[in-house]
This record gives sequence, structure tokens and C-alpha cells, in this order.
Amino acid sequence: MNQYLLAVGLGLCITLAVMPILIPILHKVKFGQSEREEGPASHKAKNGTPTMGGIVFILVPILVLLILDAPAFMNPEMQIVVLAYVGYAMIGFIDDFIIVVQKNNRGLSPKMKFLMQSVLAVLFFYLYQRIAPTTINVPVLNMEIELGWLYFLLIFIMFTAESNAVNLTDGLDGLSAGCVIIALSPFVLLSIHQSKSDLALFLLAVIASLLGYLKFNLHPAKIFMGDTGSLALGGLLAATAMVLKQELLLVIIGGIFVMELMSVVIQVTSFKATGKRVFKMAPLHHHFELSGFKETQVVVMFWMISLGFAILGYFLGVM
Repeated sequence: MNQYLLAVGLGLCITLAVMPILIPILHKVKFGQSEREEGPASHKAKNGTPTMGGIVFILVPILVLLILDAPAFMNPEMQIVVLAYVGYAMIGFIDDFIIVVQKNNRGLSPKMKFLMQSVLAVLFFYLYQRIAPTTINVPVLNMEIELGWLYFLLIFIMFTAESNAVNLTDGLDGLSAGCVIIALSPFVLLSIHQSKSDLALFLLAVIASLLGYLKFNLHPAKIFMGDTGSLALGGLLAATAMVLKQELLLVIIGGIFVMELMSVVIQVTSFKATGKRVFKMAPLHHHFELSGFKETQVVVMFWMISLGFAILGYFLGVM
């Protein structure tokens, strides 16, 4: 318990100390956000806000784990979780670098980004199937199902879909960070329930660092996480669900991200098939904005929905 409190304290304090130093530096080197032209008009004021803030809540938890529980890095499951966190962050960093430094607002092409996400998904499946069975736990029923080669397909979808879903959710001040904090919380409890203390420690450090980041990301945001942070958080959620053998629960605990992703899929499919849009704008949070809700109202509403999903997912996981 003392280590858990230390992880929270260190993660929060280091992030709160680093952010006020980082933000002016990013301003000075012009690492600013570029809002997409087709986005809501109200978001144009966000242009120039420093981005790549995700670097902090990626590096700080790793430092905290190194300080408090260095042997955890020898655990194969923890290696996968940390590699997933850093690996997807690197994809996001390359995308952010192209947009911010090279002033190319398109960033990585969708095909290249998906290819890189796919390569990592295949790598993590390969690493994990060497140390764990290709079975899944079915919540409530308390039964295991052997998937065989279908397990590869499940893991592939988990990593690629979750990283993209969190990325899509990162469109309003405080939205993605808050939802991820809520979604990680039941996984902390499930980690403790399964006696995976090193994983619980790391996730608590991530949550604490995200809370520190959130102080500067709430409306009006002084910094954004960028793809560096959002892709990393999606990869972390997928890897955590995998090593806890709670793959199916990811859909419920991360329900808000599923909603955001599906709103884009539905919008694109509908427009291509009929020429009509289902939502005023996708992802879903923009639909509510254009329906008259204030940005802060949408964020709080989505946090509440995410909390409901997290509570439901946790109880299903321990039944």
C-alpha cells in the first residue's frame, strides 16, 4: 500500500513540477497545435496551443516504476505493457513531429500509421503468446474459451482499434485524459485482485501523471497530449486488458472510446453509401458541441458515461 501511495505521490508531483517548465519551452520552439479545417469553428482559437504534452505522462510513470520497483522491468508481462506504451507513443511522436516541426498538417498517412500500429500489434501478440495461453475469460460465466489462431485477430483488433479510438477521443480539453484516468482505474483494482502489484503500481503512476497533466489540459487548455499521448494511452489500455486476461472487458471499460470510434465508422459508412450524415459531425463529442452543448458540458457528460462503463466493467470482472 505504501508503494502505491508513493507511486501516486511521485507521479503527480513530478508531473506538476515539469509541466510549467515544459509549456513555455514548447511555446518558444513553436510546437503548437494545428486544428483541422473541417473541425468546429470554435476550435480555431486552440491553434498554437503547445502539443506533445504526452511525453511527460509517458516518461514519468516509467521513471516512477524504475525508482520504486526496478525488478518489474524483468517481468515479461510488464515488458509488454511498457513496450506497448512507449511503442505507440513513438508512432504518435513521429506523427506529431511531421505536423508540428515539418508544418505538414496531414502528418503520417493513414495507411502508414495503421501499418505501424499493426506491426506493433503483431509483435505484442507474438511476445504474449509465448508466455500465456490463447484463451479468453468470459465475464459473469466464469469460463475460459480457447480461441487458437482467432486470438491473434482479437489482439490485433484490440491494439489497432483502441489506439485509434483514444486518439479520436482527444478532441476536447480534458476529455481524453479524464476518460483514460477513469478507464484505467478498474484495471488497477483488477491488477491488485490478481496480485499483479507491479502492474497496479505502474498504472497508478500513469493515473497520477495524467492527473497532473489534466491540471494544464482542462478548459482552456494550456497544453495538449498530441498523438504522442493518445496513441500511447490506447496501446496501454489494450496491453493491460491483454495481460490481465480481461480482453472482452476492454469493450465495456473502454466503452466511451468504442462510442467515439463507432460514430466515425457510422458517419463515414453512411455518407459513402447514401450521401447523408448520421451525426452533425464525428467523432461523437463534436456532434454534441454542434447541438448546442458547451465544450465543458460535453466533457463532464462523457466523463460520467465513462465512469458508468468503468464501474460496470469492474463488477463484471470480479463476479
